[in-house]
Amino acid sequence: ARTRAALDAVPARAAFATRLRDLLAVGLLSAPKPAGPWIFHARREDTQKQAILYVRRGISGADRALVDPNALDDAGLVTIDWYYPSHDGRYVAYGLSRGGDELSTLYVIDVSTGARCAEAIPHTQRSSVAWAGDGFYYTAHPPPGPVPAGDEHYHRRIRYHRLGDDPANDELAFGEGRPKEDILVVQASPDGRWAMAIAFRGWAQSDVYLLDRHDAGRGWRTVVEGEEGITTGVLADDALFLRTNLGAPNYTIVRASTIGPERSAWRTVIPESEHAIELFDVSRDGIAVVHLVHATSRVSLWSHDGNSRRDVALPGPGTIVGLNADPSGPLVAFTYESFTSPAVAYAVTSEGAPVEIIRLAAPPGLDVSSFVVEQTAYPSKDGTSVTMFRGHRRDVRPSGEVPTILSGYGGFNVSRTPVYSPGLAAWVEGGGLFALPNLRGGGEYGERWHRDGMLERKQNVFDDFHSAAESLVASGWTSAARLGISGGSNGGLLTGAALTQRPDLFAAVYCAVPLLDMLRYQGFLIARFWIAEYGTAEDPTQYRWLRAYSPYHHVREGVRYPAVLFTTAEGDSRVDPMHARKMAALMQHVTASDPAAVILLRVERDAGHGVGKPLEKQVDDLADQYSFFAWRLGRGAGGLGYAR
Repeated sequence: ARTRAALDAVPARAAFATRLRDLLAVGLLSAPKPAGPWIFHARREDTQKQAILYVRRGISGADRALVDPNALDDAGLVTIDWYYPSHDGRYVAYGLSRGGDELSTLYVIDVSTGARCAEAIPHTQRSSVAWAGDGFYYTAHPPPGPVPAGDEHYHRRIRYHRLGDDPANDELAFGEGRPKEDILVVQASPDGRWAMAIAFRGWAQSDVYLLDRHDAGRGWRTVVEGEEGITTGVLADDALFLRTNLGAPNYTIVRASTIGPERSAWRTVIPESEHAIELFDVSRDGIAVVHLVHATSRVSLWSHDGNSRRDVALPGPGTIVGLNADPSGPLVAFTYESFTSPAVAYAVTSEGAPVEIIRLAAPPGLDVSSFVVEQTAYPSKDGTSVTMFRGHRRDVRPSGEVPTILSGYGGFNVSRTPVYSPGLAAWVEGGGLFALPNLRGGGEYGERWHRDGMLERKQNVFDDFHSAAESLVASGWTSAARLGISGGSNGGLLTGAALTQRPDLFAAVYCAVPLLDMLRYQGFLIARFWIAEYGTAEDPTQYRWLRAYSPYHHVREGVRYPAVLFTTAEGDSRVDPMHARKMAALMQHVTASDPAAVILLRVERDAGHGVGKPLEKQVDDLADQYSFFAWRLGRGAGGLGYAR
């Protein structure tokens, strides 16, 4: 009630909500997945609450709705979490959950008839599925009961399911005895002979194993195990293609025989370069690769033997959000977007130019010619050069008074690259500036960049962020009184650390679904998965790293804090709402004697970490966020009436 009273009184909120509804109505589009004669993709358009899974026959076929979650729930709270077509495209396994909790149930649909099969397999949150033989491998969590309370979020295992069988009888295929925090992924070759299991320990180390299903009694053979690096891969019928940073921090792609997959027999097919390899996939005819060049995507095509064929022309500096190849056919499909362009899906073969498959409609009234996006660089505290995107309206100039939103993430090898953001588009239209730095901890510049922002080096991320803010002020764009910061999840930890380390540098803080108590975080929901990235207070040495920056433990009486809007959701199955709740309570307590203090907490019901949020909830969320910034950063700036 306190938060609603404050935000509903902001004059700019109604204008933001109206404009955001238009900008969000362009929808969402996933990267298409070619399989057999079919191409699958998920798309939300116009006023649809949730994305629908579509199928078409070939590039030019008509789209047919295959799974429509909007028909399953009038409130629009059911969402498709993930989907995996069989190699021949006959079936699709997909996950449904409700209210954003991502606690999926696995279903199977027959593509030709549209009939749903008998399967309904629970506890398949964030599952991977690999079709092989007369069924599929899948990852699942244990039900409540067999493991201690709370451990249902861990102990991921790979099981095998035959279509039509009772899932209770599914064979345990891989994972027994492994650490409960291992994150397991499974793949299978197009011919169904080979299965590959990848076990991740955090975001910096993985093991890879291979099973010959024709000789299953031999068990899983080790491809790589216990090495300090990330190796992932794609299975062809007779080879593994692996993306690895072992001995190559910017990644290389190697080829291994399925008969002799050990590391000593790997052969480099795409060498390491100065630009990190972010994505790749393998079609029948070759390899498609996405490199990151100064935090923007480049696509190139190669032969299976590593001969460079050509670069794929893209519309401009932007991001390849997803890349999927047909291992039994020639097609490679991907989705491109940028700060000013909503998603467009393309298909390409080893010959010819990319063919547009699907284009989301242009946002009504959005004049992209009036937008300017620049990339600059600044020195961090230790002298490291950090790149940063800046976006503004063409007629907005550095004045020291431009309302500015600085956003960031800095962790888990996640790259922050140019993608379409309805909220930022509305902000720029209204005369504001946005800034997005490529902080250490991300993957924009390879594994060294990632490792320089994790564990005992986590403070580098916060220093990079503070330095970004100082550079915006020093370059004459804005001032501390006009500067706001925004981040969610690990980015919520980032803004929480900035709030407590440099409260003098910002006027407004949006801190979404955040981690804030870093001494106890590992005891809630799925947070033990993140120990490899952050460390744990259960270890005396790591306790000292975490205690040095844990935002909750650095809130102090007598400090003039910027205005803060914490947000969380009751259905969040990743970051426990306790973080935002207890931080808001503590900050309201220490600022109780300051009549000008603004510490707000927004808690959503029927929502989770952000995935699967229906359209109107997105409108309300973003309208609150950007009207909060407009209120606190002040000054008339045109179109949307940024005024105190």
